Amino acid sequence: MMTEKRITAARSATIGDACQSKNADEQIKRLYQTAFPEDEQIPWDDLLRLIDQMSLDFTAYYEGEKFIGFTIVYPRKTFNWYWYFAVREELRGQGYGQRILTQLMEKYKGQACVLDMESPYQDPCPNPEQRKRRHGFYLRNGFRDTNVFRSYGDVTMTVMMMGPGMFTFQDWEDITNELKAFWWPADMED
Repeated sequence: MMTEKRITAARSATIGDACQSKNADEQIKRLYQTAFPEDEQIPWDDLLRLIDQMSLDFTAYYEGEKFIGFTIVYPRKTFNWYWYFAVREELRGQGYGQRILTQLMEKYKGQACVLDMESPYQDPCPNPEQRKRRHGFYLRNGFRDTNVFRSYGDVTMTVMMMGPGMFTFQDWEDITNELKAFWWPADMED
């Protein structure tokens, strides 16, 4: 059975108090830093600071003592923004991602949810098959394309949505402006 552990700024601040806690936090950090391209990452220390400031739902998933993966969701009134979702590389393709997403969808049942991912339509790109698999995964799980795309440097992101309503460029501006109130890299253009 898969269990969830909520990550909080207070828990992160106590890294080192217990060997097991330190190991778990290091596994989460390592997965975060390896699962996402560096230019898509918020620096780890900044991310930990944002947990409380933005009321992020940062959840780690375990099967027994085995760390499986994590999700970070920014809960909002109009829709929830799925920021990050990762499963340990050696566990991918074994159904863990599906189980985590199912738990996450149950948690936010009846609410609109959006996510942005590397566009499967960008050509050329370094990982076209991975992007197509990821896109297909979300489509099979009830997400739909919104036709909202944003580019950051050389990466084009597509926004997908699940649930009621529509997602517009104005919605994207609103959520990125909320993020900018707490954090935004100086070298990133809008």
